[in-house]
Amino acid sequence: MDVLEQTFTLHVPSSTKNLVMIRDFVNRVAEQAGLEESNRSKIELAVDEACCNVIEHAYGNDVSKEITVRATFDGDAVRISVIDSGAGFAPDEVPQEELRELIRQRRTGGLGMRLIKTLMDEVRYEIEPGRRNELHMVKKVRQG
Repeated sequence: MDVLEQTFTLHVPSSTKNLVMIRDFVNRVAEQAGLEESNRSKIELAVDEACCNVIEHAYGNDVSKEITVRATFDGDAVRISVIDSGAGFAPDEVPQEELRELIRQRRTGGLGMRLIKTLMDEVRYEIEPGRRNELHMVKKVRQG
């Protein structure tokens, strides 16, 4: 039997108050897709980090802006996109400092993108600063 692709979309104001709603949304979609608890938690954490980055860096904590989270799944993968219209950045130009050095310096920044890439199977950016920025993340349903 073919598995039908399903897509769900959540639009929320850019506020940390909405992070619980976003985490619940992606967890429920991942659960419906059949992912086990550990992979649902990874998706939740990756999306939470991505949305925190949008709120803080892309929008500068401007709650009048909107974040869109689009979740699609089929029998192979859960695909999550975090979409905003804020300030963009060049992911390839962000220095990837040595993890031990970041810990030694007790820095809180600089770990988000590394964390997202560690938690998800695929990560891809489409960036048009001030117009449309999309972070696409994939978690495979069946590993291997």
